[in-house]
Amino acid sequence: MKTSCHGAHTAKWILAVVLLPSSVLAEPVSLKRVVELALTHATGTAIAAADEEHAAASYRELHNNYVPQLSTGAGLGYSHGFPLALEGSAPSLFNINAQSALLNPSLRDFVRAAKVDSAAASLKTKDQRNQVIQDAALSYAELAKWEQRLGRLQETETAANKMQAAVAERVKEGVDSELDGTRARLSAARVRLRVAEAQGAADVLREHLSKLTGLPAANIQTDPDSIPAPPAAAPNQDAAKDAAASNPSVQASVEHARAQYLRAQGEHRALWPSVDFAAQYALLSKFNNFQNYYIPSKPCTTSLGEFLCVTNNFQQNNATVGVSIRFPLFNALQRSRAQAADADALKATKQAEAARNQVSEETLRLERSVAQMQAARDVAQLEYEIGEKSLTAVQTRMDAGTATLHDLDDARSQASERFIALQDVIFELERSQLGVLRSTGDLEKWALGTP
Repeated sequence: MKTSCHGAHTAKWILAVVLLPSSVLAEPVSLKRVVELALTHATGTAIAAADEEHAAASYRELHNNYVPQLSTGAGLGYSHGFPLALEGSAPSLFNINAQSALLNPSLRDFVRAAKVDSAAASLKTKDQRNQVIQDAALSYAELAKWEQRLGRLQETETAANKMQAAVAERVKEGVDSELDGTRARLSAARVRLRVAEAQGAADVLREHLSKLTGLPAANIQTDPDSIPAPPAAAPNQDAAKDAAASNPSVQASVEHARAQYLRAQGEHRALWPSVDFAAQYALLSKFNNFQNYYIPSKPCTTSLGEFLCVTNNFQQNNATVGVSIRFPLFNALQRSRAQAADADALKATKQAEAARNQVSEETLRLERSVAQMQAARDVAQLEYEIGEKSLTAVQTRMDAGTATLHDLDDARSQASERFIALQDVIFELERSQLGVLRSTGDLEKWALGTP
């Protein structure tokens, strides 16, 4: 009988463990691990990598114009009369064509522009990488905030429910009024609203981090101690300008403007002479009437006199190797295209200037916001400490019989609100600090601990 009871107890314990929420059983995931998973799994980094590969392939495509392009085929067909060309070539049983650029100022600038665009794509990938890190870190920090708040609110909810039940009994006994009972219910309802808000926000953030990292949402639990403290900002009056100069998005904009300038220069140089290499071999057929249309190089004499006669100089194997030289004389269409490219280059230059100014101003704003949030955090911390001490004092008075349940409820509500206010200020401070780290290029070093 004793063994049976022990087995039943063990079965109940196993069942309770199985039925526990997976979030309770899950081990906390560190911030560094979340960021590492986000960098390998997030769609933003994959899209940026694809854009970078596309830009590199575009550069190789233009550069390979200097490599002879070989093609082979045939141009078979029936000829009546003189054998006319099929798609620009004589009808042939077999042909090989080769063509490449030799001296082309326009192509040279287009190749340089594509190379610069490839470098700009690499910088955009770096900026997107920083964006993913910032998104993952902020989501992680906010989830940690909501998890801590939810734990505190659940304790407050338990106390508020007890308070509501106690006041309800006092109302029945005639000690408290109906208004006091309504206030107690309102206080409990406010706590339930806060709990629902915290639970909903935490669920949304877990789902977002799940999409970023590939981890199951139910298994994501934060470890607040894994969030490193942001480095102390050294006073630097030129920090905003330095951040604008080193910011990957600004550098990408500058490189794009440079590429547009080179592209406009290439459009202008399309009006310059160019030289291309060309070669062709063709094996001609004997049934296309070529042999009937060859004129000899000198007259032939017959009994009827001297006149030009047809002789058979037909040759099946034919080859041509040489260069194609072009001298543009007048091309209004190309001139208009070059003017449009000039406008695009000017636009890109101004966009780069605007991006530099925006990052500089944003960095300065974030630095000032950090200083302001640090002062606000100190104020909120002191207010929270006062609220906690006031709650302790009211509890002491309650035990001594000099305070009422309503005084205790008010003190507990005030302490809870000040705790929430302190959390919000700390998170806004962290948001501003991460923004500064991204602007200065130190975000990845902070999140991953890389040198």
